Amino acid sequence: MTTRRIGVGTADITADDRARVQQVLESGRLSAGPMMSEFESRFAALHERRHAAMCNSGTGALQLALQALKERYRWADGGEVIVPAMTFVATVNVVLFNRLRPVLADIDPLTLNLDPASAAAAVTDRTVAMIPVHLFGQPADMTSLMAIASERGLRVVEDSCETVGARHRGRMVGTFGDFGCFSTYMAHIVTTGVGGLALTDDDENITRFRSLMNHGRNPAYLRIDDDQGLNDEALLRVVWSRYDFVSIGQSYRATEMEAALGIGQLERLEAKQARRREVAARLAERLAHPDLQLPVIADGNEHAFMMFAIVCRTADIRDRLAIALERAGVETRFLLPIIGQPCYDGVLDFPADAFPNARHALANGFYIGSHPDMTDDDVDYIADVVHATLGNSA
Repeated sequence: MTTRRIGVGTADITADDRARVQQVLESGRLSAGPMMSEFESRFAALHERRHAAMCNSGTGALQLALQALKERYRWADGGEVIVPAMTFVATVNVVLFNRLRPVLADIDPLTLNLDPASAAAAVTDRTVAMIPVHLFGQPADMTSLMAIASERGLRVVEDSCETVGARHRGRMVGTFGDFGCFSTYMAHIVTTGVGGLALTDDDENITRFRSLMNHGRNPAYLRIDDDQGLNDEALLRVVWSRYDFVSIGQSYRATEMEAALGIGQLERLEAKQARRREVAARLAERLAHPDLQLPVIADGNEHAFMMFAIVCRTADIRDRLAIALERAGVETRFLLPIIGQPCYDGVLDFPADAFPNARHALANGFYIGSHPDMTDDDVDYIADVVHATLGNSA
């Protein structure tokens, strides 16, 4: 029985992180305060955006961003939103939560991201938005997708939950659309345990987002220190606004403790990203095999390598590898299925032969970790298991 365990992700907590969390506990201020303001400011600065707002999760960020746009642009229920046919279920769910209609489009067979040609073909006169996903750490083709959005008058919410700090043609992911949404859940690139962020340059977008995150409350009072330094007239308006609700919102707030962890994560991000890319390069070198399609980095892209996705020549090879790796203590995950999910029976409507690229990847693909805590020996161990298995299955 193996004692080795190589997961798909980890979280590193340093002495400085613990000190920041302790500072929060000693302050008595657990709701959004100075730590969150600092974390948001640093995240916005990293992306050269004016605004960042922290919330409870990446899913929450996507849902609130879409709701903010729906309310601002007065979309009717049933408006269509284009999403890739391979992504985490949250990308589809947030469309449904907003009483909009998800319309699937196929993926590029090499990058595994939303295919611009398929997205363009999915646009109708009912389409209001698209949600490109930067999957596994690789930016989608935002140049082409934003051209489609501009031509057809669509709003764009970038699902960047799996990709932080990577650029497409010199520009950070999360900065192309109306909103860029990120996750800081356990094992993600920036990890706070739970949490998410939304980026935007638009003042009205961020105001709506922050209000919706806080039950739809009047934006005059969203944090407990919004009543500081005011004259009597302004103070009275804030007091009134504490229970004045301008939208039907959610309670999707995060805490100072999660923000405290996020600050340290950003301080170490560059070094951690460099190590992810080293691990991925070694995996690509050691796992090279004609039966395996390894990650392909598109021209003009950087890859953050949140995961290392592999598409096998056949489903049988995929299944043999997954079993062998799991028994050897290497955690695997099949790629992210939307097609065939029981929860979408009767909800998503498409032909049985639609989305061939997504179907092929889902039938034959899986991923393993490529995180900074993996050692070169871990990579070599994984490679030994893979090649032993491929040899037996030839």
